[in-house]
Formats: sequence, structure tokens, C-alpha cells
Amino acid sequence: MEEPAELAETNERAGWPLLAAFAAREERLSAAFCRRGPLAAGIYEFVRFGLKQAWACLFGGILLGLIIVTRLWYPQHAALPRYDALVLACILVQAGLLWFGLETLEEAKVILAFHLVGTVMELFKTSVGSWHYPEASFLRLAGVPLFSGFMYAAVGSYIARVWRLFDFRFTQHPPLWALGLLSAAIYLNFFTNHWGYDFRWLLVAAAVALFGRTTVFFRVWTVHRRMPLLLGFVLVSLFIWFGENIATGAGAWLYPNQTGGWAMVPPSKLTSWFLLMLISYTLVAVAMSRSVRAIGTWSTPSTEAGRA
Repeated sequence: MEEPAELAETNERAGWPLLAAFAAREERLSAAFCRRGPLAAGIYEFVRFGLKQAWACLFGGILLGLIIVTRLWYPQHAALPRYDALVLACILVQAGLLWFGLETLEEAKVILAFHLVGTVMELFKTSVGSWHYPEASFLRLAGVPLFSGFMYAAVGSYIARVWRLFDFRFTQHPPLWALGLLSAAIYLNFFTNHWGYDFRWLLVAAAVALFGRTTVFFRVWTVHRRMPLLLGFVLVSLFIWFGENIATGAGAWLYPNQTGGWAMVPPSKLTSWFLLMLISYTLVAVAMSRSVRAIGTWSTPSTEAGRA
């Protein structure tokens, strides 16, 4: 059964208490745009979409901003290395988001899980020379500074937040056990490809087979819009790749072809981010399926999706 937009908005704000302070003002603003006709309403919905996306990217945006700021202005010979400052800053940001209600405990659990998954992979990838961290640090495991796990966590944070902000509903969604098997195979392939067993294109094909008929319905304002879920995955992977280019340009880590001077991350990395993002999506899907409201989202909205 479809949840009324007003009730969905109320539940959405309940997850982030600080949003309630802007609720009444936003309702008056939206009503004003509605009265001005379809064009004004369309512009308002477009702006609302951008603001929701920015809110979903909160943790990742803050982290990327910290990487850029410390690259430009952090003292080169400071007693506390830049990477360690990033670790402490990430911990403070995480604690602050929880304290001020800008992040839920469920989201924090997903972030922690993906943090651990990413750190284990980082330990292996740096040991075989896939990339390296050029700066010294105290807070590290082998060649991996501890702030690196937060970069993976930012992906999990985004998916968890965007799921709730846009009130995701699905049709033809694959079962969680199938996602679990696919994610396990993807994670294993990130290790085996260094011994000549690279099945990434087979795994991409499996993902296409699983999600090829899946439609995600997302509510920006008053009705649900629709989009093939695979297209959403591709768009998220693309923006992660953009962020990776910015982060490597700011010296967060370097690929072998960047050691002599920065160069664009090869577009072939998009497949890696697509597959890694699927692991994060699976973790979020499992977490979301535990709530009564989320279980009800595995169906078509009864409202007129796509209506203006």
C-alpha cells in the first residue's frame, strides 16, 4: 500500500531531527511554487532533487572537502601528519553527525561495515602495488592509513541516506540472497584478479541479469518518479569516479601512472567502482530490509509515478 506523501515526509524528517526546523518554511515555499503553475513547480522539484542529493552526499562531501583543504593548506612539516589529521577529522565528523542527528545509527552501522570491508581490500591492494599512499603517517595498518576506510564508508553513507531521502520503492528487485552471492563473488574477484583470474565482465553481466528488469521509484516531492535501477548504479559509479579523480589530484592516494605527475584515472576504473558499489548496495539493502517500512518498499507505488 502506498504511503501518503505527507506521512512519508514526516518519517523522513523523523530520521534527521534538524530537518524539522525547516519543515514549515519548506511547505509554504512549495505551496507558493505550485500556485505559479507547472513550470515553476518543475523548477522547484529540480532544485529539491539537487538539495536532497547534496544532503545524501553529506559525509562524502565533507571528506572530499577535507582532502582538498588539507592538500592546499595543511602545514607540510606539522608534528601530526596530514593523513593522521584526516583520520581524527573523520572521527570527529562521524561523531558530530550522530550527535546532531544528521546521521542515524543504522547509517553508522552500514558505514562501519563498509569501512571494514574497504580496509581489508586496501591492505591487499597496496601490498601488490595497485596504488599507494605517498605520505607518512602514524595511524596506519601496513601501508594503509586509517583514513582510507572512510572513503569506502562514504559510498555506504550515500546509498543509505539516498534510500531514505527518496523513499525508494522497487519492482522486480532480485532477492537478497542473490545479491549476497554476487557481492561475495565480486569481493573475491578483487583479490583473485591479481593471479590471472579476473571475472569482472562476467560479474557485470550477472549484475545486468539480476537488475535488468528492476525499476526504482523515487520521490523527490509529491509523487514517485521511475528509473531503471541499473542506470542509477551507472550514474553513482560515474560520480564516484569523478570524486576519485579529485582525491588523487589532491594526493590522497596515487596510482602507478600518477607517480610522475597527476593523470586522469582511467575510465576502465568505472567497472571497479560499479562492482564495489554493488557490495555497498547489498549491505544497505540488508540493513533496510530489517525495518517494517523498508520491507513494504519492495513493491510498485500505487500513486501515479512519473506524473507532473
